[in-house]
Amino acid sequence: MKQQNITILGSTGSIGVSTLDVIRRHPERYRAFALCAHSQVDKLFEQCREFHPVFAVLRDAELAGQLADLCRNAGLSTEVRHGVGALVEMSSLPEVDAVMAAIVGAAGLEPTLAAAQAGKRVMLANKEVLVMAGELFMHAVRQHGATLLPVDSEHNAIFQSLPADFARGLAQCGVQKILLTASGGPFRNTPLSELAGVTPAQACAHPNWVMGQKISVDSATMMNKGLEVIEARWLFDAAPEMIQVVVHPQSVIHSAVQYADGSVLAQLGNPDMRTPIAYAMAWPERIAAGVPPLDLFKIAHLDFFAPDFERFRCLQLAYDVLHIGGTAPAILNAANEVAVAAFLAGDLAFTAIAGLNEATLQAVPLTSEGSLDDVLAADAEARRVAKRMLAEQVFA
Repeated sequence: MKQQNITILGSTGSIGVSTLDVIRRHPERYRAFALCAHSQVDKLFEQCREFHPVFAVLRDAELAGQLADLCRNAGLSTEVRHGVGALVEMSSLPEVDAVMAAIVGAAGLEPTLAAAQAGKRVMLANKEVLVMAGELFMHAVRQHGATLLPVDSEHNAIFQSLPADFARGLAQCGVQKILLTASGGPFRNTPLSELAGVTPAQACAHPNWVMGQKISVDSATMMNKGLEVIEARWLFDAAPEMIQVVVHPQSVIHSAVQYADGSVLAQLGNPDMRTPIAYAMAWPERIAAGVPPLDLFKIAHLDFFAPDFERFRCLQLAYDVLHIGGTAPAILNAANEVAVAAFLAGDLAFTAIAGLNEATLQAVPLTSEGSLDDVLAADAEARRVAKRMLAEQVFA
């Protein structure tokens, strides 16, 4: 069996750490070829000491220098690089077989697109890539013969529940609906009057999943699910009306597909990201992921609810931008990154996140998603406008 070389974009985040755990369990199958992180020097150094990657990348030159010193003093041969150009290079090197795209936010767009253009196996955990540039990215996947495998637990579940030839068209395969499950986050039952006082610590305390701060806040506002709706539209070529969000607090059914004959096929499992990661790494095979099997007797019952669009305005905005098209999804995503950062810093109320997102979407001119430059320009303008509105507090 040939050992696969894997580049991990975002190795110090929760997805990256889980990916390394799967690699640790299967050293004969996988090698951590390049580990890429944003700023966690010490954590990346510990990963380099264990996995001995050929390359390690940080976005900042000064931090990269610190890591290089640590590696040199420890006798490691890992070559340290920095910057977006290095991320792009690590995604497209001929030696690389697969790329785990797990950088959070818009920063992951360029290196993940580079992986697709290099025809790699792209394990997509960064939903913003498809939110910002879905049409461009899917075109690159098809044009360059890349293999695209979703890692988000919901999209991975849908992928497992669809027929192998779903690319010929969902309707032709008898698919009626994609049922995208959502936990509802920590505030599903919190009185609306109390949401304005929610703290970052409360918003980041997800009831089921261990995630980074930004994704945890997005889960609390259900913007995360909104981004996943947009992602599903592109991954599965599904019309917006075919994608139905179902609130499922136990997070046991990760998503399901409803068929014309009345069947609903679903993927179930314990809420552990190592399951979809291992599936994407080994597909079409299955390997041990270190996740205990699901105990249906212990679960006993499963609950399902329709989402409350008044409570979760961000989810409605995601459906809105799907219908608008063009650069609207990129604008919404950029505004949300600004809003969430402001909330985490204590500069914005939890309930104002949706307001800033909506105001930015209304203020930034829309264009078609013609090129990567168009997408990046819309992203930059949305961030500028959102930051100005935040400073002036000119939104509801």
